[in-house]
Amino acid sequence: EIPVISLSGINDVDGKRGEIICRQIVEACENWGMFQVIDHGVDTNLMTDMTRLSRDFFVLPSEEKLRYDMSGGKEGGFSVSCHLQGEAMRDWREVVMYSTYPVRKRDYSRWPNTPEGWVKVTEEFSDRMMGLSCKVLEVLSEAMGLEKGALNKSCVDIDQKIIINYFPERPKPDLTLGMRHTDHGIITVLLQDQVSCLQTTRDNGKTWITVPLVEGALVVNLGDICHYLSNGRFITSDHQAVVDSNASRLFINTFMFPAPDAPVYPLKVREGEKAIMEEPLTFEEISNRKMKDLI
Repeated sequence: EIPVISLSGINDVDGKRGEIICRQIVEACENWGMFQVIDHGVDTNLMTDMTRLSRDFFVLPSEEKLRYDMSGGKEGGFSVSCHLQGEAMRDWREVVMYSTYPVRKRDYSRWPNTPEGWVKVTEEFSDRMMGLSCKVLEVLSEAMGLEKGALNKSCVDIDQKIIINYFPERPKPDLTLGMRHTDHGIITVLLQDQVSCLQTTRDNGKTWITVPLVEGALVVNLGDICHYLSNGRFITSDHQAVVDSNASRLFINTFMFPAPDAPVYPLKVREGEKAIMEEPLTFEEISNRKMKDLI
């Protein structure tokens, strides 16, 4: 089963509790590339407000949502997305995207201000997701024998995006199976709402494991960049969104990306190993190559 890790006591430097938690995180990243965290310090009221306000937005009239239309290369806002595979419609969803970090680059004109209070809640949620993500990366850095800020510093200037996916109720829910993929950033934090909507595979798609809904939990998922920087030690999870009931589903992804010009190459190659990359590439170069593969 997907590991569920309590972070209570992770900052305990004198006792063994912190050491045990860090070991659990490292093992989960080596074996799964994905785990759930509880007792993570993010206020459950904040999580509830974020999901409630998100749902309130998606049930607004289309003309209200389209005030924030993301077409034409706009950085953030609202869109409708789908992917056709043969005659089947895949990945049908409505999306709101916030560009939240670096803070100096926030364009609040692209942030929906309806329902009232959503902007403030999103700001706080963004900050808490950043703190949690950086903490996990610190644990992994130290496990690699590096100073704890190594993975964070390698990003140069972390680019955080919050992407809220809403799968409306559909008459044929099998048509809303999301595309199988790995995340191309460094780390992602997922908040599931009400029902489980995520599956992962460890055997190249032969079997799929549903990530269970755990009350108050957040799902942490490693991306391709963490895999490269750790020289393959930490794996990136192969996963997909699934909608297997007639109920609407919502989940909130907080993605962490390196700066576009940040160099990506293993930070440490252990004795007896070879680097899994032939040469350093910028994050932008890696992203462009991945997009070509998807297309």
